[in-house]
Amino acid sequence: MTDVAGIDRRQVDAADTSRANRGWWDGAADEYQAEHGDFLRDAGFVWCPEGLDEADARLLGDVAGKDVLEIGCGAGQCGRWLTGQGARVAAFDLSFRQLQHSRRIDLGGGSHLPVVQADAEFLPFADQSFDLACSAFGALPFVADARAVLVEARRVLRPGGRLVFSVSHPIRWAFPDDPGPAGLIADRSYFDRSPYVEIGDDGQPSYVEHHRTMADWIGHVVASGLVLCGLVEPEWPEGHKREWGGWSPLRGRCLPGTAIFTCVRP
Repeated sequence: MTDVAGIDRRQVDAADTSRANRGWWDGAADEYQAEHGDFLRDAGFVWCPEGLDEADARLLGDVAGKDVLEIGCGAGQCGRWLTGQGARVAAFDLSFRQLQHSRRIDLGGGSHLPVVQADAEFLPFADQSFDLACSAFGALPFVADARAVLVEARRVLRPGGRLVFSVSHPIRWAFPDDPGPAGLIADRSYFDRSPYVEIGDDGQPSYVEHHRTMADWIGHVVASGLVLCGLVEPEWPEGHKREWGGWSPLRGRCLPGTAIFTCVRP
């Protein structure tokens, strides 16, 4: 993982965002999978740190026999679960190291998830190739142009196709990313859209995450030509004690941590 020399709040263009996040995820993938792999499961579809499971939520509906694209698949846990439900899945991620973990899981369990390395702003798939597309905290928080990703998702979906994606709830950006009491006190404007940027020893961005307000997200969905038909803000479930970065039972009882958007291509 790239050493962090400093934290900044500044605009970062698409090329520098992609370069930084590809390097960061390549460096962080081993630690990420070691820490969260049991929670995500080798073949499991968990939408968010709150633990909302697609097996229960069924936000994608019946996937059997459907062509499904997973956007920002990480180690392919969600795609592997979808395959087990009878879907035909293609998946991609920006990080080659994450895709190596997908291959590791396949080799260890006898599964086979087709994956490719790609940037979500430029999908390497033909028009109208998929019935469904999904993204569980994959790609969308880590790109400079979320609208471009949504436009691409619309392009590869067939008419009537559905896109469901989860991101950090926009209100979280007004609060420190702290699982304890300090994370309950707002310390910046919700309307400050300056990206969160980690700076490497070379002075260049080494990790970038972009903030959009709820209105921004809805505006991007509408402008992309998709129709927003559902929004879920998962509540923190009773008995769920696992912390994940800034997500915790303490904060989860007070603030939404995740927003899940369901969109349809007309």
